[in-house]
Amino acid sequence: MEKMNEAIEKMKILAGIEVEDAATSNYENEGSRSFAFLDDFDATCTLSAKQRLHGFAICLVAGLTCTLLSMLVFFNPIKFGITFTFGNLLALGSTAFLIGPKRQVTMMLDPVRIYATAIYIASMIVALFCALYVRNKLLTLLAITLEFGGLIWYCLSYIPFARSMVSKLMTACFDTEF
Repeated sequence: MEKMNEAIEKMKILAGIEVEDAATSNYENEGSRSFAFLDDFDATCTLSAKQRLHGFAICLVAGLTCTLLSMLVFFNPIKFGITFTFGNLLALGSTAFLIGPKRQVTMMLDPVRIYATAIYIASMIVALFCALYVRNKLLTLLAITLEFGGLIWYCLSYIPFARSMVSKLMTACFDTEF
């Protein structure tokens, strides 16, 4: 019975559900208070595995729907920029349902992908700024192109050696020296 409880606790940790001992140790350790808000949020948010999967599916489908619907208004870059970026935000937020918001932020700020995260989030902000305030179609399309590139680079950061492989492939394809 004890081994089964240990296995269940390991599965909870892998699913992003805080185990009681780990949750209380977070509050006792004053040195690791950098994610205090997320600790409180994780402690109060007790979703079952089924609810987490439903939240993930709903958020992901809504994000993909917004992204696909943005293609309908492609020739209006302002509307395209808003719906495309909103779809990306929903799809990015969907993974927080699976692994929890604290672990999501921790993984995004991991030294391996901190630059990819910064580029991706900055490109979303620039795209929304160009679409909502500047209202320049050319700048909005340029920002959306940057956002799409940031999305690809961010997604590649989760696959081991993918970014170095793509970099070498791009260098080989576009190298002009003979």
